[in-house]
Amino acid sequence: MPMDLDKLRVFHAVAKAGSFTHAGEGLHLSQSAVSRQVSALEDSLGCTLFHRHARGLLLTEPGELLYRTANDVLSKLALTQKLLGDLQDRPQGPLRISTTVAFGSTWLTPRMPEFLALYPDIKVTLLTTDSEHDLLMGEADCAIRFMRPRQPDMVQRRLMQVHSHLYAAPRYLAEHGAPASVTDLDRHQLIVYGQDAQINPPIPDINWILGLGGGEKPRQPSLTINNVYGIFRAVRAGMGIGSLPDFLAEEATDLARVLPKVEAPELHAFFVYPEELRHSKRLIVFRDFILRKVAEARF
Repeated sequence: MPMDLDKLRVFHAVAKAGSFTHAGEGLHLSQSAVSRQVSALEDSLGCTLFHRHARGLLLTEPGELLYRTANDVLSKLALTQKLLGDLQDRPQGPLRISTTVAFGSTWLTPRMPEFLALYPDIKVTLLTTDSEHDLLMGEADCAIRFMRPRQPDMVQRRLMQVHSHLYAAPRYLAEHGAPASVTDLDRHQLIVYGQDAQINPPIPDINWILGLGGGEKPRQPSLTINNVYGIFRAVRAGMGIGSLPDFLAEEATDLARVLPKVEAPELHAFFVYPEELRHSKRLIVFRDFILRKVAEARF
């Protein structure tokens, strides 16, 4: 006998609430109506789903199994309903975008007014952090990342190649001189990414400057900062030489490229989102907007 979806919804609400009365309040049904629905479901399945006692309801072993299944089924139905609405209507609703502090603060944020003017019904939350949000757990809807996703079931679209070079402030170079070769870096103050560089870096090979030239021992930095935007500010302040993405360095007119023929290891940016959001209209229009802006920027 097919399972009645309405009765399954009632059962799920009761299991979450722990009582017929509290579930009925959420469902706008009487306590007796809720109890009848659950009893009818138990009869159709031929098993008891709840232990009933004075302190409330406890799930039986079959009830636990059905609750886990119902939770999964109803969650997927809610997501499907949401995606179907996206396909039928104009883009609207919340969109949470995750990216690094440096890229989000300097490149993405100035372009968001144009996107919001095009799609005023999309409510954007921009999450800037150098750690990764878990997209599969719903911590964000999509991400712009500078390494391939490690999680399965993720859709990834290559956005661009990101070029990085060494930069310093003119006043630092006036005081310390400009290095003429990579070995000259041994005598300079170097600013690099901090303690998380080995554990959870925002980009691979982020501290490539320390091993540049293949010396016997890596160079020791004069300053570490666990934020690429912080490195940018420190370099601008004349505190030393640092590796910066060109898109970030170009935001300032007071930086000089050091050893201009030396470039960081190859780096690509990816637009990433869960497979289950493949048909989300608001995500699709944001993806297309970003691809257009990247093409205009000619990375």
